[in-house]
Amino acid sequence: MTSRLSAFLFTISPLALLAAAPAAGQTAPAPAPTPEAAAPVTDPSPAPDSTIVVTGTRRTDRTVAESPVPVDIIGSDQLTSSGLGETNKILNNLVPSFNFPQPSIADGTDAVRPASLRGLSPDQVLVLVNGKRRHVAALLNINGTIGRGSAAVDLNNIPGLAIDRIEVLRDGAASQYGSDAIAGVINVRLKRASSGGKAQASFGKYITTLDGVANVTGLVLTGGQPSLDPTDNRYLAVTSNGERKVRDGELWTIGANIGIPIMADGFINLTAEYRDRGLTNRQGFDIRPNYVRPTSTTFDPREVSFNRINFRYGDAKTEDFGFFANAGLPLGGAELYAFGSYNKRDGESAANWRQQSNGVTGAGGANRDYSTITPSTTPTAANFTALTPDGYLPLIQTDYEDYSATGGVRGEIAGWKADGSIQYGKNTFDYTIANTINASLGASSPRVFDAGGIGYGQLVANLDFSRELNAGFAKPLSVAVGAEFRREDFQIRPGEPASYAAGPLYIAPILNSNAASCTAAGGVLSGTTCTFPGRAAAPRSQGFGGFPASAKRDVDRNNVSAYLELDTDPLPGWTTTVAARFERYSDFGEQVTGKFATRFEITPGFALRGAISNGFRAPSLQQQYFTTVSTNFISGVAVDILTLGVGDPVAQRLGARALKPEKSTNLSIGATANPLRGLTVTVDAYQIKLKDRIVLTENLGASGNTPTDNLARSLINDTSIGAARFFINGLDTTTRGVDVVGTYRLGIGPSRWSLTAAYNYNKTEIDRRIVDLGPLAAAQNIVLFGRVEGIRFEKGQPRDKIVLSADGRLDMFGLTARTTRYGKVVSPNTANPISNPTSLTDYGPDDIFLSPKWITDLEVRVSPVKAIELALGANNLFDVYPDRLPFGPRPAAVGGVYPVTQAFLPYSNFSPFGFNGRFLYGRVSFNF
Repeated sequence: MTSRLSAFLFTISPLALLAAAPAAGQTAPAPAPTPEAAAPVTDPSPAPDSTIVVTGTRRTDRTVAESPVPVDIIGSDQLTSSGLGETNKILNNLVPSFNFPQPSIADGTDAVRPASLRGLSPDQVLVLVNGKRRHVAALLNINGTIGRGSAAVDLNNIPGLAIDRIEVLRDGAASQYGSDAIAGVINVRLKRASSGGKAQASFGKYITTLDGVANVTGLVLTGGQPSLDPTDNRYLAVTSNGERKVRDGELWTIGANIGIPIMADGFINLTAEYRDRGLTNRQGFDIRPNYVRPTSTTFDPREVSFNRINFRYGDAKTEDFGFFANAGLPLGGAELYAFGSYNKRDGESAANWRQQSNGVTGAGGANRDYSTITPSTTPTAANFTALTPDGYLPLIQTDYEDYSATGGVRGEIAGWKADGSIQYGKNTFDYTIANTINASLGASSPRVFDAGGIGYGQLVANLDFSRELNAGFAKPLSVAVGAEFRREDFQIRPGEPASYAAGPLYIAPILNSNAASCTAAGGVLSGTTCTFPGRAAAPRSQGFGGFPASAKRDVDRNNVSAYLELDTDPLPGWTTTVAARFERYSDFGEQVTGKFATRFEITPGFALRGAISNGFRAPSLQQQYFTTVSTNFISGVAVDILTLGVGDPVAQRLGARALKPEKSTNLSIGATANPLRGLTVTVDAYQIKLKDRIVLTENLGASGNTPTDNLARSLINDTSIGAARFFINGLDTTTRGVDVVGTYRLGIGPSRWSLTAAYNYNKTEIDRRIVDLGPLAAAQNIVLFGRVEGIRFEKGQPRDKIVLSADGRLDMFGLTARTTRYGKVVSPNTANPISNPTSLTDYGPDDIFLSPKWITDLEVRVSPVKAIELALGANNLFDVYPDRLPFGPRPAAVGGVYPVTQAFLPYSNFSPFGFNGRFLYGRVSFNF
């Protein structure tokens, strides 16, 4: 064994530096609901360019190398040889054009994080399972994260053990699959084995040192009293020793896959997985004064002993159970097939900490007991009575359930291959808000609230026919036709009344009042407005206000579509694909899309390829009907923001219009080369022009533009609401980029290696902001989609990404080394540009430029016996963090101070690799 190990380590030394990357094979066809059975079972590690693909064509003999559009192939070994435990995280490490940031303190988005392809929205990529459309999650991402305003498929529902491979089509395919396939298609093919299986268990945890975050050991005391930091009096002066070290985020994953024969040639393949993930917390110490000061020269004595790790900033605590089944049974000349899944996820994340002193000055007080003062009394520190002794951290507990079932039959009818299927998928998301209060209810407020929930369902029926005809071409003409019916439904379940109530300790100001009537009401007259400073408690459950009764929804729509696809080689070495699709939605009308793709092999081993297509994405039911109130912190101030469906009367008063579909035009051109045996290189450039992109408006009423805000608030006509927003067709954009992928398979001595190097460059630009003003036309300098969101669209994801990986095996030993470079990202903040405050493109003084970072992963495996594999690994081996956010005074040339939260929330949510640090793990696998 010693000699084998020495030989293996000898081969590692030159190859580790080559560490090369993502999907095993890139260069392939566009995706299509081709019957999964159509492709033969392939070797688990075939040459990438010889792999048969079933995504993007109805042909059954198309290989990756012959595809006129790029396709990445990710095998099951790549998905299970990781300690990350989440399919989205694994794809983020493998596919350069895939982006999966991991935001925190983002309500439900902490539990269901969206991913994107080619820098576009998460809902502009279509996900298939066994070639059939997968339903999206009910959750609409409405906070300030990548994917804001989208509802996307949760790929983390699909355990790696259940997957035979994933095909990632990087090209528009709306004419082949319908709405959503603008950025591309991800087709997950489930395992079909009828015998054997694999059981696997892993454990890991984060062992990390927070880069740039001081380990605070105590407060600076003078005569037993704390003092303020002389450089920034928003903070207390502290003592520290080095950087904060953390050990958390324990992750247990236990799963098994088994194949069972049915009758002579049938199979049922079952996978079950349990995952228990502990929370991570990358908070710095909250060194703000937490308590009301007794006097201007003294502090509350509890400041000295207060636990300043009071937030949760990192991964949510989750417990997942997933089950997948895939089955097929030959019956005469046909095959009956079925597959389905069930997923349950219990999550717990946190909102922002509510300080003990929250409410000391009155407005929107979240911890003051207003019952101790009269409605006309001005709140001060002297008359402050706290509802909780130290403040509180609202906890957002999510109950997530997802299930799907598909059944169908495929066979031959009059010379045509036929495939008919029906499926239904459902996702529900229920909220419980714990460790919180509704301050407007005072001391009688519950501490736990049922905040309601949301649900989304999808019914799809397909009928597809295909056959090959001899038309005199170099290859037979493949003809495919089909039709689809789809019904979608969306529900909002209101929470308990206490979760959304404005209780008796909140009294709205009375407009157009006079002294006598205001005095009779117990208020204070300010101009012609009667105010109640002693009744300014924050309504609704803090952290996440419940869905109000008025938000109750149960809506649906249907879609019918038909397509035609032709695929052939007119001449030897020349491949063409033509597709067209007609769709009709019951809520907005008809769309026709088409695509032409071609590949021409100039000489053996070198080919050119390209495609042109148009596409569209229908506005989702969530975007049309979602309604809720959420608390956002804008420049450090809590603001209750009302998100409205476009048909809501308030949204209509603000100028909402019925949503139109997004429309796209996709162009791509590329080349493939095989200059050496085992070496494949592909280069693909692309352009995606999008019109009428659906985006969430600015927070109208909290934009910082006083005339606009005043007009918006008057139209909202609810003083408990700080701002409102809704969806609009607000942007035209252009995305341009290039993908370069090289894969090399070789042997060095007795070892075998697969090396991959991949690069993606991606740039999105806003061509036009569409301003349909409506009643807001009277506002000055109105902006419906502003500077911050514009920068997020254009620069909130890496401009480029490099993935280098090496995977090797020598007898019983295996190794995977990977390093990924994430390019520069801009993390914008709300402060306007100093020299040009109304600019929509200039940078502001608090905008952060996250520098490129290299993240390195390493795994070593050994199989002491054939059936058992042991692995040790590290993700983010060198414990790399995104740039630490600055805090305290800005540079003297700029002036002012950075946002107060950046002292203790030290990393940006826009980091493309998250901010958890080094993860170490071990895994044991048993093959049978």
